[in-house]
Amino acid sequence: MEVSIGDVAGLIAAVAFVALVGFLARPLLRLADVLDEARSSVKEMTDHALPVLDETARVVASSATQLEKVDTVTTAAAQVGENVSALTSLVTATVGGPLLKVAAFSYGVRRAFAGLRSGGAGR
Repeated sequence: MEVSIGDVAGLIAAVAFVALVGFLARPLLRLADVLDEARSSVKEMTDHALPVLDETARVVASSATQLEKVDTVTTAAAQVGENVSALTSLVTATVGGPLLKVAAFSYGVRRAFAGLRSGGAGR
């Protein structure tokens, strides 16, 4: 059996290929382990993030409902303020004018009595 130069070159190429595969096998296996860990981490983060997102959506919906209630209360308070202002104006117009006249009249009566007392005491 004669071995030709082509057979030797083929054998050397095969050994070099096996050595290259052996050399690259370890980093490829480590890369596979890293990718498995990354997949596990992403799955764990997703498992924890989904409930948080669901709770956040519920909080936002609840906040919108609460804001609508606050808006209703604020509108009602503004209407109460307007009504109190109108009632104050009405009471001032209704009672204030006559009360002012009574106060002026009583002041005049007091002045008159004071004038009679001082005029009558001096005579």
